[in-house]
Amino acid sequence: MDQPTRRYLFFGRVQGVGFRYTTAGLARECGVLGYVRNRSDGSVELVVQGAEVDVDWLVTHLDAHFAGYIERRTVEDWPGDTFAGFEVRR
Repeated sequence: MDQPTRRYLFFGRVQGVGFRYTTAGLARECGVLGYVRNRSDGSVELVVQGAEVDVDWLVTHLDAHFAGYIERRTVEDWPGDTFAGFEVRR
């Protein structure tokens, strides 16, 4: 099964609103791997690895849950890190 890795950057009011911990809970629920962390510019970085359908499910749920906070997001393919689970990084 193909397990792509993608890097998302979320911009807007995404720090201080529970974004990282909500992301971690949803990621564990759908079984994807990777991490989420705040960046010094006020954005949040999500690096996620998993089946396409699971990654899409996660991002769709984040978009819906934080609709009033996310102003925009970017996505790019990310070179093959291997993850053992999903974690919140500082």
